This record gives sequence, C-alpha cells and structure tokens, in this order.
Amino acid sequence: MTRGVQSWRRAAEVLQAVVLLGLPFLRIQGESAFRFDIPSLRLHFFGTSLWMDEFFLVFAAVLFLTFLTVLVTLLFGRVWCGWFCPQTVLVDFTRFVDRLRGKVAAYKLLAYGTTFFISALVAADLIWYFVSPYEFIDRFFAGTLGAILWGFWIVLTAILFLNYAFLRHTFCATVCPYAKLQSVLCDGRTLTIAFDTCRAHECIECNSCVRACPVGIDIRKGASAACINCAECIDACVTVLGRKQKEGLIGYFFGRPGETGKLLRQNVMLIASVTLASLIFFLYLTLSRAALDVTVLPNPAFAPRTNTEGTVINSYLLALQNKSGKTVRLRIRADGARDAIKVTPDSVI
Repeated sequence: MTRGVQSWRRAAEVLQAVVLLGLPFLRIQGESAFRFDIPSLRLHFFGTSLWMDEFFLVFAAVLFLTFLTVLVTLLFGRVWCGWFCPQTVLVDFTRFVDRLRGKVAAYKLLAYGTTFFISALVAADLIWYFVSPYEFIDRFFAGTLGAILWGFWIVLTAILFLNYAFLRHTFCATVCPYAKLQSVLCDGRTLTIAFDTCRAHECIECNSCVRACPVGIDIRKGASAACINCAECIDACVTVLGRKQKEGLIGYFFGRPGETGKLLRQNVMLIASVTLASLIFFLYLTLSRAALDVTVLPNPAFAPRTNTEGTVINSYLLALQNKSGKTVRLRIRADGARDAIKVTPDSVI
C-alpha cells in the first residue's frame, strides 16, 4: 500500500458531499431529480414519478439493495464504513473537534460553531429530499417556513450537532447496527485491514498506527468491532517504515495476511445469485410498468334505469392517470352501438 490511501479517501468523501448536497437542486422535466413529495405522495426519481400504488417498485429496489449490501460486505468488509458512510465523511470534515484539548476558549467556540453550521446544513439537506430546496429557501427568507419545517429542522440539527460534536466515532462502535452485523456477514476471506503477523518482527514499536487511529485501537492485536477501516494506520505505518526503505506492515488483505483463498467461494456465489435474481425481478417490474392507468367504475350518482322505450340506461365513470410525466392527448371511444353510447368528453389532455 502507498501513502495515497488517504488522498483517495478524501476525494471519495468530497465527491459524496457534492452529490448529496447538490442532488436536491438538480431538476429533470421540471421536477426534482430525487425527492419524495409528501403532499402528492409521489416519489420523483430521475424523470420518473412513482405513485403510492406503485411503491412495490421501491420495495423491489430495497430488496435488491439489501442483498447487494450483504454481497459487498461479504467481499469487501467495511469498505462502506471507511469510504462512503455519511457518518464517517462528516466526522472527517469536522476533525478540528478532535483537537480541542488544550485549546483556548475562542478556538473551541469557533470549532463548535462551525460544527453547528455543518449540522444545520446537513439537516436542511435531509429535508430537501422531501421539500424542494427552491421552495424551502424562498420560504425561509420570506419568513413563511412554517412550524412543521422549523420543528424538523431544529430537531435534526440538534441531533446531528450532538453526534458530530461529542459522539463522533463512538457512534460506529456503539449505535450503528451495521457495525454489529459485521461478524455475521463476513468470513475468513473478506477484505479487511490487518497487521501482517508474518512480518511482526519488523515492527519497531513506534505506535504510530495507534496514534493515527481515530478510535484508538491497536491493529497489531487483531480485528476489532470498533475499526471503521479508515486506513489511517496504513499511511502511518508506511510513512515510518518508508524512511527505512521498508514496506508497511499494515494493509488490505483478503483474509489473514499470508493466507490465500478463492474470492468467488460458495457463500459468495449464493448471495451473488440471489442479488442477481432480485435485480432481474426489479428490472422486470420497472420495464412492465404501465404509463397510463385506466379505471372504469359505475357512476354512483346515476342508478341504472329503463326508459319508456324499454332501453336500459347505464352511466360509468372513466378515470385516467398519466404516469409517464409527459403531456399526452387521448381520444376516448366506446365500442358498441354507435347511437346508443355517448362519451363526454371524447378527448382529454
């Protein structure tokens, strides 16, 4: 491993922050690229709008993502925790909080103030996935945000601030359920960060890896549930031993250092098959989705009757729902005796 691990992690974190903060502002066909609109109970997803009666598609997508998460964890361990988890990303963006010990009051006030601002911004961003940021910002400056939005914003900001100001990495080891599942989802060939025990005699006991670890564990003593795979220890070891023209003793390994095994093993193939099947199921449901929903019901305000000529008269209501997101013109026609059936109106937009 090279010293470039952290530079790659920082690039991934910045990219994630840009995507998550910028996505609510992206509009496709006049609607948010990704937002659940509460008043209309519709999910806008990159130009497609899903109504409540189509939320089985969301269930299918969640099913696929669940199996995909299990597969990725089985193969690559806690790569999500160390590289993509928003908790880890925001803790890294507020590292100045970890350096408050011994600092003057002005520095502490600035650090906590900055953390509070970041928490408020992230809380607002979470709300923007339900309320358009354009509407949110306009209502904020107009003073018409409303008690509900203010309430959610204040509560979310408070929770996030307490998390990033005080709990920080402790959240991963004590609260996060995904961290607790690692021992169940991983096996002996899962990618992990480990100390190469085969070269343990080369360790100079500098403790740089321990000092670099944000959760204070000693990777040389083996795996720990508190490890978030941030790879800080890798760069620390490479820096020290690099001065002695040696390779680092800590790195990414599939299983225990010095051992080899198959990446595509039985349990991986089983989970991969289930993941592929769930993806095919989701794609089938998506591609077979009807763009137009048609419902015909008897008119409750007009009971069936017989006129003086003995002709039976019925009235029906036709409901059309356009799910394509595009404006279409439809002509309505009813088959049967032409003079006996009347359609009003005979066309809709």
